[in-house]
Amino acid sequence: MQSLLDDIYREVLPLMGQGKVADYIPALACVPPDQFGIAICDNNGRTCSVGDAATPFSIQSISKVFNLVLAMNHYGEGLWQRVGCEPSGLPFNSLVQLEYENGIPRNPFINAGALAISDMNQSRFASPHLAIRDFIRRVSGNPDISANHEVADSEYEHRARNAASAYLMKAFNNFENEVEDVLYSYFYNCALEMTCVDLAKASNFLANRGYCEFSDERILSSAQTSQVNALLATSGMYNEAGSFAFQVGLPGKSGVGGGIIAVVPGRFSICVFSPALNTMGNSTQGVAALTSLTRRINWSVY
Repeated sequence: MQSLLDDIYREVLPLMGQGKVADYIPALACVPPDQFGIAICDNNGRTCSVGDAATPFSIQSISKVFNLVLAMNHYGEGLWQRVGCEPSGLPFNSLVQLEYENGIPRNPFINAGALAISDMNQSRFASPHLAIRDFIRRVSGNPDISANHEVADSEYEHRARNAASAYLMKAFNNFENEVEDVLYSYFYNCALEMTCVDLAKASNFLANRGYCEFSDERILSSAQTSQVNALLATSGMYNEAGSFAFQVGLPGKSGVGGGIIAVVPGRFSICVFSPALNTMGNSTQGVAALTSLTRRINWSVY
């Protein structure tokens, strides 16, 4: 595995500097773009890494995966009455589709869907942002993971469009709690900082039929794990999901902090990080690294 990562790193390193950081979030605008790391965690809990894999970064929308898993553990199949499982085909923060479909978000990985899931967790936990943090600490085996409050506050200050989505769902009776409370938890989750190694470990249960080596527990059933991986494959990469499936062929979830997690079911999980994004909001080097990976291992869920 180490030799594989080293080869991919050398191949993709020349792309350094292509793309730009997520400057629409002021606290992320100053992140140095010249960073690149990869980490792999196999289903026995062994890890290997290269580059800036030990550098913490803002996980942003990758948090939506853990937000969903926590809700699935409490709501089961009833969760899908409030959020769909279809690709959206529109920007991740679109209001048009939400209005047209009576306040039911297309999937849990667009912003409206993640807010609906956050609303469900708000109803279940006294401090849902701490519940997500503690859950991620457990499945990653790192008790020191925490949120960057500067990033969370920066996103909260620019919350208007997410607030509009939440209030629109509330108008359709698909939102139970106070919008501002849910937004606080949602942005706190996005502002959690993790390394590639942390995220490769934390997402490994998705490659291991729902079982987590680091907490020695079953996080999801095999059937639930398949559901999450299917959603990752169809909806995890913003408007690049189809292209990612075509080129990479793995379930994956990106965040505008520059991270991407991906799953090779039955084998390993992987996280790549480089903060310079392409026009779709995904890490330029990250997508290239995962494309190189699947070409080299000759493996695809399809």
